[in-house]
Amino acid sequence: MLGPGRLVLVVGPSGAGKDTLIDGVRQGCAGDSTVAFPRRVITRPASAFEDHDTLNRDAFDRAITAGTFALWWEAHGNRYGIPLAIEDDIRAGRTVVCNVSRTIVDAARGRYANVAVVLITAPERILLARLASRERGSDGNLRRRIARSTELGPSCRHDFVIRNVGPRAVGIRRLLNLIRGSGSLAGPSSSSGPGRPLQQGRQSKP
Repeated sequence: MLGPGRLVLVVGPSGAGKDTLIDGVRQGCAGDSTVAFPRRVITRPASAFEDHDTLNRDAFDRAITAGTFALWWEAHGNRYGIPLAIEDDIRAGRTVVCNVSRTIVDAARGRYANVAVVLITAPERILLARLASRERGSDGNLRRRIARSTELGPSCRHDFVIRNVGPRAVGIRRLLNLIRGSGSLAGPSSSSGPGRPLQQGRQSKP
């Protein structure tokens, strides 16, 4: 399997604030060449709530055929891809942080030597409020979207859980601590277990 770098997969339901926390961590890691944040490629125009590269569906299909993506998946009527360039970062020993679907976690664990999965979550009422505030027509029925995105497959083992319900800075700090190792994300990821919640008990330190 590919190493020695780490692949940190950030997963969670729509509206949990995954991109918000990742953006905050990216700013916190500014100037740190040991951490990489690849831009996702999506078959949907970018917005103020989601900054990414865009391909139409035909171009995305051609990119799949050409082997352009390390990981790709389909969700909510769109396709998402993580560029193959992350493998250069992993070979170089860097930590790669990306927002992905839980449906590809098992495939990633089988391909990369050091994978850690961080589940970002929040109560349904908060998820609904966040989705409604971004007013994106492609989200469709919000309750159905949340129901689909909260279904955990049997192969999706998450190693840590962040309940993103307080100030944004708190969630960012917790994720940053995990990525930098002070939250015990260093080393190979756990192979079993339900994940450890960071909002209580074994928390990352501020």
